[in-house]
Amino acid sequence: MDAGKREGTFKPNLRQEGCEREKKKDERGGLGEMKAAAKTKTPRKPGQKNGSSNNLKDPVGVYCRLRPLSVPDQECCVKVINTTTVQVHPPDGYRIFRNGEYKEVQYSFKEVFNVGGTQKHVFDVVAKPLVDDLIHGKNGLLFTYGVTGSGKTYTMTGSPGDGGLLPRCLDMIFNSIGSLQAKRYVFKLDDKNGVEVQCDVDALLERQKREVFQTPKTPSSNRRQIDPEIADMINVQNNCKAEEVDEDNVYSVFVSYIEIYNNYIYDLLDEGPFDAIKPKLPQSKILREDQNHNMYVAGCTEVEVKSTEEAFEVFWRGQKKRRIANTQLNRESSRSHSVFLIKLAQAPLDASGDNVLQDRELITFSQLSLVDLAGSERTNRTKAEGNRLREAGNINQSLMTLRTCIEALRENQTYGTNKMVPYRDSKLTHLFKNYFDGEGKVRMIVCVNPKAEDYDESLQVLRFAELTQEVEVARPAEKPVCGLIPGRRFKNQAFREELSRQLEIRGGPIDGDRERSITEVLLQNFPPMSSCELLDIHDDQTLPRLIEVLEKRHRIRQMLLEEFTKNVHSVKGMLQELDSSIVSKENYAQVKMAERDKFIAAQKTEIERLEKKAKTLEYKIEILEKTTTIYEEEKRNLQQELESKSQKLQRQVSDKRRLEARLQGMVTETTMKWEKECERRVAAKQLEMQNKLWVKDEKLKQLKAIVTEPKGSKPERPSREKDREKPLQRSLSPPPVPVGCL
Repeated sequence: MDAGKREGTFKPNLRQEGCEREKKKDERGGLGEMKAAAKTKTPRKPGQKNGSSNNLKDPVGVYCRLRPLSVPDQECCVKVINTTTVQVHPPDGYRIFRNGEYKEVQYSFKEVFNVGGTQKHVFDVVAKPLVDDLIHGKNGLLFTYGVTGSGKTYTMTGSPGDGGLLPRCLDMIFNSIGSLQAKRYVFKLDDKNGVEVQCDVDALLERQKREVFQTPKTPSSNRRQIDPEIADMINVQNNCKAEEVDEDNVYSVFVSYIEIYNNYIYDLLDEGPFDAIKPKLPQSKILREDQNHNMYVAGCTEVEVKSTEEAFEVFWRGQKKRRIANTQLNRESSRSHSVFLIKLAQAPLDASGDNVLQDRELITFSQLSLVDLAGSERTNRTKAEGNRLREAGNINQSLMTLRTCIEALRENQTYGTNKMVPYRDSKLTHLFKNYFDGEGKVRMIVCVNPKAEDYDESLQVLRFAELTQEVEVARPAEKPVCGLIPGRRFKNQAFREELSRQLEIRGGPIDGDRERSITEVLLQNFPPMSSCELLDIHDDQTLPRLIEVLEKRHRIRQMLLEEFTKNVHSVKGMLQELDSSIVSKENYAQVKMAERDKFIAAQKTEIERLEKKAKTLEYKIEILEKTTTIYEEEKRNLQQELESKSQKLQRQVSDKRRLEARLQGMVTETTMKWEKECERRVAAKQLEMQNKLWVKDEKLKQLKAIVTEPKGSKPERPSREKDREKPLQRSLSPPPVPVGCL
């Protein structure tokens, strides 16, 4: 069957499917349910106001990458249509559907990397813009997603000779800031996800303290001392640099490595004391929120690195501790989500270009998170048991929470609702909630294994990935520039070079030799002294010549002295002018400083007022929360009371119906009994009347016989007939009726 004939049976695009489903849901009354659910509002992030100028949003960038088949003749269920579309068709065992049609589904992404796509091409398209944003002070999140064995770890880490995204990101960072890095410990991280700048003396003391009292944990950056296992991975030879790097800033890179295992966070760089007799289990870390409402892992090890080799060796040390296991689908299956955090701190230099400004507000702290998600899997295929089954359940649960959060964000943006996004249901989504709230760009690489056995899982993964593109993330606000003159570092360097050049032209700095040379030059301007010896008494020429030379030398000396005095006066005037200009500038600076102090004082007063207002509002919110809790408790009690009363009423109604049915049965039974009794009495009365009529007839016959009988015959005695009638009447009389039946 060719593509033209199958075109009519293609499954529509998933966005059209979603629209049709939502239309049907609206027809069934689903829109009313969504409006009712919109009453539970997500708390607004502090500092965000309606009508802000930064309303631009970017969709989540989703890319698809296909893994080559392990066997050349293996059946394939995924095919690349073009650079943005893939087509999924069921394998031979799945081609018969309920309606008997052969269906194929197409999914569109920002870009599709075919089987022949290189690691460098993937990096240039996906990760390079994120690294560029990192150097310019913006955050970024990149995670790989897919089924077990689809190539997620290979995409992130790479293989010997072909490094992945992580080593290439590190290489680009250090290529861009290599000569602009600060010395170790100039930037110091605190325990609250913040950073501060230390002076050179404190940084030097910190370095000496670490060298003397601690064994250095960071490896050397010399390539000859690198583990051969990772030497080929970091030799990417990318030579990629960021554009427009601020050369008046100094930079420092900090890395950390964590994993999320069974919904617990563990530090992979933690090197606590090892006890061989009674080893301690690794302690899980907790998530906290800093003063800027960003989530971070409290107590996580953060290492300052100065080269690509050093950073990747830190990563590899943590990679060896990551939890992996052998399953039916993958020989080394990741049993946890790994997160490699790259933090870049930068601060501007002062006006001289020599020292780092220690104003904490001028420090820019950006972060790039590289996440290798564990693969989703089905236990009936992996044959997982025991711990593996528990791990698979936690992995699938966290990925399901991620899907739920994405769907909630998509629903809020599509229909304008404010449905609560369940970030806290999983540590994975809770850690990265700030990125979806507008703290940086989000990128996803969906790795797909096109083999036929993964058809069902690949279908679900691609469907979710395509829906993720509909979620839009707000662009982060541009950070203000500190206001100093650009080019301070190189202007200061150029000034020093020019000063040394001019000194060289003029003979170098003025020292003792230089002073002697100047004296010799000045003495050369004087006329030479003639001989002062008087050999003859009558010599009258030597003394006049000597007097003439001395007079000339005296005149020259007077001229040089006058010129020197004039130069001294001019220099004094220049110094006075410079002094007055300096004084005026100092006065101007003092005025400006006073104005700035007033402005700062006013700002502090305003901040104090806002803090008091915030505390008041927090107190009111706390009171409202307590009141809401009381009302909710009262509501629950009333609901329970209402339910108990309704149940009691239902029981009473059922008892009443049961009693009515019972009484109805008794009435029917009594009615039938009385009908039978009346019939019996009527029959007995009829029999009695018939007996009476018979008796009367007999009497009439006897009376007639007496009347018509001859006179000589004797009539029978009537007393005997009366005696015979009495027992007959008693036998025909009805039985007495009981009083209870009446």
